[in-house]
Amino acid sequence: MKRSLILISCFLWASVACGQEIRSVKVTELEKIIQTTDRPLVINMWATWCKPCIEEIPYFLKEVETHNALSRQTGDSIRLILVSLDAKENFPDQLKSFVKKRKFSTEVLWLDETNADYFCPIIDPKWSGVIPATLFVNPKTGYRNFVEEQVSHEELKKKIMAILQSD
Repeated sequence: MKRSLILISCFLWASVACGQEIRSVKVTELEKIIQTTDRPLVINMWATWCKPCIEEIPYFLKEVETHNALSRQTGDSIRLILVSLDAKENFPDQLKSFVKKRKFSTEVLWLDETNADYFCPIIDPKWSGVIPATLFVNPKTGYRNFVEEQVSHEELKKKIMAILQSD
């Protein structure tokens, strides 16, 4: 039974990583996702051309996947969304190819906005537009933390603990 569950999990992960659809969203839709989430949420803003962004994404994938694997019985999962700020000409083909090549195993959205003065304050009033940038939200406790810089693996572990300990 355990082996079957592992095989099914691997198959589902592979299908998400390889056949994933990347949706285009407006900031208002992203704002709605943030406001209506029913579980801890991590939203990472990034771009394919941003080296610090690409360096930190594997940490996000690993930590959220590890937490979610351990919390299957409790239902205390974290939702991770990678929001690409790539230029319109990169969506969808180049972005999808980039995500597939790196086998990103989480939800990826493309932000269809060009005016940072409009969309940044909607995500967080402190956001100047610099990426990488990450929003940590726990709706059960009202926890909200915005980070406008690259997050190290150790720092991410602390941020994940903080979002969960706020329960």
